[in-house]
Amino acid sequence: MTTLATARRLTPRRPDRRVLVAGILAVWVLLWVVLRGRDTLVLAPADLTGLHRFLTDAADSIGAARGGNPVFRYVLDPIRVGIDHVVTFLQGVLAQPAFGRPVPAIGWFGVVALAGFSAAVFANLRVALLAVAGLVFLGLQGLWQESMDTLALTLAAVLLALLLGIPLGIWAGLSDRFHRIVTPVLDLMQIMPTFVYLAPLALFFLIGPASATIATLVYAMPPAVRLTAHAIRGVPETTVEATASLGATRRQTLLKVQLPMARRTIVLGINQTMMAALAMVTVAALIDAPGLGKTVIKALETLDVGTAFNAGLAIVVLAIVLDRVTTAASVRAAGARRGPAGAWRRPLVLAGGLVTAGCVWLSATYVWASRFPSDVDLGGTLARSADTATGWAQDHLSGVTTAFKDLVTTLLLNPFQSLLTESPWWLVALVVVALALVVGGVGAAVTSAGCLVLIVGSGLWGDSMTTLAATLVATVLVMALGITVGVWIGRSPRADRLIRPVLDAAQTMPAFVYLVPFLAFFAASRFTAIAAAVVFAAPVAIKIVADGIRAVSPTTVEAATAAGSSTWQVITKVQLPMARRALALATNQGLIYVLAMVVVGGLVGAGALGYDVVAGFSQGQLYGKGLAAGLAIVLLGVLLDRITQAAARRDEPGRR
Repeated sequence: MTTLATARRLTPRRPDRRVLVAGILAVWVLLWVVLRGRDTLVLAPADLTGLHRFLTDAADSIGAARGGNPVFRYVLDPIRVGIDHVVTFLQGVLAQPAFGRPVPAIGWFGVVALAGFSAAVFANLRVALLAVAGLVFLGLQGLWQESMDTLALTLAAVLLALLLGIPLGIWAGLSDRFHRIVTPVLDLMQIMPTFVYLAPLALFFLIGPASATIATLVYAMPPAVRLTAHAIRGVPETTVEATASLGATRRQTLLKVQLPMARRTIVLGINQTMMAALAMVTVAALIDAPGLGKTVIKALETLDVGTAFNAGLAIVVLAIVLDRVTTAASVRAAGARRGPAGAWRRPLVLAGGLVTAGCVWLSATYVWASRFPSDVDLGGTLARSADTATGWAQDHLSGVTTAFKDLVTTLLLNPFQSLLTESPWWLVALVVVALALVVGGVGAAVTSAGCLVLIVGSGLWGDSMTTLAATLVATVLVMALGITVGVWIGRSPRADRLIRPVLDAAQTMPAFVYLVPFLAFFAASRFTAIAAAVVFAAPVAIKIVADGIRAVSPTTVEAATAAGSSTWQVITKVQLPMARRALALATNQGLIYVLAMVVVGGLVGAGALGYDVVAGFSQGQLYGKGLAAGLAIVLLGVLLDRITQAAARRDEPGRR
């Protein structure tokens, strides 16, 4: 015992990571005071580097060589044409005149009936009523065709994503080697903000529905692969072994045991794929994707809050309908919710099918059942009401909103941005690598160094630091909100019942929708994007923190309470320290969500990399700069993701 105690005294203690981080930041601030304004690598919005010109010239060369290049002629163009046919077919069925008809093949009456019948069969009657009401509301808004265009692109992308994603997920679930290979690829696909996909895909597949659909399926496929693989791997080994011992082949085991037992999780993957696809389809309006996203973008560009609100509300309604139908279908797939008794179910389904077929026939035959009636101008009323509310808020609440915006900008945003953009680039790089080494380890430091070198090479160091500053400020606010509300939910079942449905609903809304209300309150500014990013990222952070708090052993909490600890002491000394890994994971997810939203905020005055990407779409001479900005965004995402993931792993029990 004496020898062990002596060894412990002689073993040098590792310095606390918090002390090291504080020391690095203090040295950074001191050097910033001395070296402020030197080697900042600032590039004006209209200036270009050699790399930007090279990328623009390369894009022009690719466009000029499309006709004679065999890769385009025999590979890319057939893919584009094939996907165009799929999208055009679905639009002709649901949204736009086609097949020699002045109206779609199935009009609004038939679409509503099909949606209600499908929801009743795969989910339940309550969800079917919600689907019917939601679709009718879209028509009453005056946005039926735009909504159906969005739905057609979403369905096309989801079908293609599932055709590729589910087989890949099954393969990853059955093969450890393939699982190790595909996981980093999926991580990268999910880290990349939505904007990043658009420019390169538009280059190779031209602007239009095909490139929008491909961008959407690339963005939406990871959840299908991940959850399918997770579901297959979650089937108990004993069940698989028992099936094999009875003489079943691997194919029979997969089809008869693993897939049926994984059905609920796979359907949940379909839900997540559909939500991701809907979010991406709205952003893809930047490359001429038809639908509601185009209406929102045009309204945001002209600061038309009323039109943006009306179209944004339509996106939310469509998202809620799709989410509730697929979520209820996943519950039914698990057998937790049954329909009518077996003896009655088949006749009811048959009768519902006949009624639905009659509605589809009516919508394909009569104009009144094909074109949604335009007598009710609910959309105009909503837009005018939103404009009125915006004017009232700007007249009566501008003092409060301006004060709040100025407070956050003065105390957080300006200092962060000044520290990052006015420090020498090499000093910032050294600080980030040092922080990565302390927080995440050698691997995170090496990855960070590589990302920073490439960001310098992109020629957009200044814009990258501006984007990073906004991302860090928004993440600080997200974590403050996430810890406060997450601890409340984690400790109170009643609060969980009240707040969690709100969080679920918030996560169904695409990123664009969040810009609209904050544009009304704060006008076009850097803070608008930050405020929208906080609200966009907060639900996922709150949920993760709440789950971490709830996972702390009740016995430990009871022991601390019995020892005389107050509620504050239990939270700060027991629950939060024991939920460190959940806090690190919440920070990781908050950063990724915030980065995606801050970049989208380029449409409403956030500037920096988001503006560079948008300008690259609209101005041909800035195309190369837009591509470089997309690369810089990806590098920032990888850097932040790797540091926070490494920190989360180091906070696992048994790790140092």
